[in-house]
Amino acid sequence: MVKDDTTRPYRRLLIKLSGEALMGSSQYGIDPSTVQRIAGEIQSLHNDGFDLCIVVGGGNIFRGVNGEAQGIDRVTSDHMGMLATVMNALALQNALEHLKIYTRVVSAIPMPAICEPYIQRRCMRHLEKRRVIIFAAGSGHPFFTTDSAAVLRASEMGCEVLLKGTKVDGVYCSDPAKNNEARRFERLGYGRVLQDKLAVMDMAAIAMARDNHLPLIVFSIQEPGALVQVAKGQGRFTLIQEQEDHHHG
Repeated sequence: MVKDDTTRPYRRLLIKLSGEALMGSSQYGIDPSTVQRIAGEIQSLHNDGFDLCIVVGGGNIFRGVNGEAQGIDRVTSDHMGMLATVMNALALQNALEHLKIYTRVVSAIPMPAICEPYIQRRCMRHLEKRRVIIFAAGSGHPFFTTDSAAVLRASEMGCEVLLKGTKVDGVYCSDPAKNNEARRFERLGYGRVLQDKLAVMDMAAIAMARDNHLPLIVFSIQEPGALVQVAKGQGRFTLIQEQEDHHHG
């Protein structure tokens, strides 16, 4: 039985997971215990009645930008990066199905032997049937990041918010790893992110989110339990939407 909690700020979420989020403490690849932990948090949200869409990156397996540096042309390296996201999507699907959560991997690049192609209406039906959807292969186009794909899919699926899980618990005025004085924003407007080129997502993704009035929440996926808290409007995060900016400690 799905619990209906009226205190919940959102019902339909898109969760953006970087490929790096699936590495755990490894330098490369997929760490099974990390994938299981994230799957457990997704299960918790599913049991709480949220509609869940997930977009995964591929940087733990192949980064398009590194491919370019190695002399692979941009289109080819982006395609390789998209294929890496499919591997991550299958790993996450496997972990969720072990938890008895019905899951569909949907790829922007058709590979019918492995997963479904992206068809918006069919995906809407999956959500109606309480399936979790993992969107793989980015947008299917080179020159677009998986962050842009996440904003695109969130908009197409009618998600009320995009939760971006990263290494840090929000957006800071400078890199908190390098600067102890760096301050975290509680709230930001899209315009401020674009103007100051704050390192949240690429600018195309931020601009599309602004145009589609899609709020973005940036939080640390490395903090166990943070995903569940943030989905309910609690914990530490930065909210990006159409409004003024507020610093916090």
